[in-house]
Amino acid sequence: MSAKPIPPRPGAGAMSARLAEILRVDHAGELGAVHIYRGQRAVLSHATGHERIAGQLEEMEGHEAVHLARFDKLLTERGVRPTVMTPLWRVAGFALGAGTALLGDKAAHACTEAVESVIEEHYAGQIAELESREPELAAELSRFRDEELAHRDQALAEGAKSAPGYTVLSAVIRAGCRAAIKISEKL
Repeated sequence: MSAKPIPPRPGAGAMSARLAEILRVDHAGELGAVHIYRGQRAVLSHATGHERIAGQLEEMEGHEAVHLARFDKLLTERGVRPTVMTPLWRVAGFALGAGTALLGDKAAHACTEAVESVIEEHYAGQIAELESREPELAAELSRFRDEELAHRDQALAEGAKSAPGYTVLSAVIRAGCRAAIKISEKL
């Protein structure tokens, strides 16, 4: 399911204001993702028998760190401030990652699946919105989305949906992600 692109608002500066929202929220999302994986690795890297998943999480965190570095650069180049929620998103991301990892491998994968599903929808809407105005940025977001989809697919292959309480856990994480997106666009 793809999110509908947001139609451009009328008025002088509306396009640049919308682009600032896009960059700010995407930066916040990648920052949150890095910290989710750090939280998961903080728990699972030290647990016996979890070396394989810890390696997977490290690799996924590496992808998110590349995305974050790119958004850091874009914010600077375009003169866009990051969200004021950055300190909270770092803590919340780490806590979500550590908390789901404490529930076990499957719950950590359920977290990844839920987050990446929301992000895929979010990126899809942005890509559709930017294709004609900012085609290079739209192409870059498409590449990032494809990596997020690979993370989601890996989590599903590892049994995300068999996590204890998957339905509730996934719903809560998805709702939290959607709320963080709305907040980060504006603040």
